[in-house]
Amino acid sequence: MFEILKLLFDICLFKQGPQHLPPSVWLLRLVLALDVAVSFLMVSISTGLAVALVQAIVSVLLIVGFSRLMLYMAGKPERFCQTAGALSGTDAMISFFALPAVASMTIGAGALLAFILTIALMIWHWAVIGHIIRNALGQTWTFSLGLAFLYLLGSYRVMALLFPEITGG
Repeated sequence: MFEILKLLFDICLFKQGPQHLPPSVWLLRLVLALDVAVSFLMVSISTGLAVALVQAIVSVLLIVGFSRLMLYMAGKPERFCQTAGALSGTDAMISFFALPAVASMTIGAGALLAFILTIALMIWHWAVIGHIIRNALGQTWTFSLGLAFLYLLGSYRVMALLFPEITGG
């Protein structure tokens, strides 16, 4: 397991790509469960446990659906386990790093620094998603970052529609 975590961290550092993950359904399920767990922790800081669990599951389903659709449209469905695993695993890892900042903003301690750190982590997450897409599809950085931006924007919009309390609406 340590080797998988190290590989996911290397993907976050742009040293490896999703193609370096084993194409294993078992590993994909494990990484998806890990992402649900970390997302649950993140969301439960500011909302109820049941809502946090549903939001975490929806978040992972968005990753799986996006991966499936993107790879199907590109004619590379055989890369699904590795790509979805990389997207989900790096999401879990970056979200884990963001937990202290999100908790700090929630309680109001060091809110400005926590906000700046959160913005930096969001930009890093966007770049990591672009890196994974670039490797999965064999596309340019520009295309991959654009697609990653559209995915993030779309997923935030879906979450806001399903859970209006996120945006206060």
